[in-house]
Amino acid sequence: QVQVVESGGGLVQPGGSLRLSCVASGRISGVYPVAWHRQAPGKEREWVAKMSSNGSPDYPESVKGRFSISRDIAKKTVYLNMNNLEPDDTAVYYCKIFYWGRDHWGQGTQVTVSP
Repeated sequence: QVQVVESGGGLVQPGGSLRLSCVASGRISGVYPVAWHRQAPGKEREWVAKMSSNGSPDYPESVKGRFSISRDIAKKTVYLNMNNLEPDDTAVYYCKIFYWGRDHWGQGTQVTVSP
């Protein structure tokens, strides 16, 4: 069993920053592909950052230069640093870990960008 728990969401003003955390627990160890996705009301879920097992990050154009994914392997934790946030970044942010041949999702954490 693998559990995934996100935290760090909240209310932030436009131009502000947030750091999300994603902690994996259970029968998991080593390195594995991870990703952050988000879903805004009325919209489909979309990916905003991913990192391969070897640590290579990738981002869609919509967040490139503003978002940064990183990990602490020993702590089984993945981070998403978000800078220069915009109202369109408002969404529930989900962490996804690929392990044991399938995706494991967290419950999500709300990020609201508003004056």
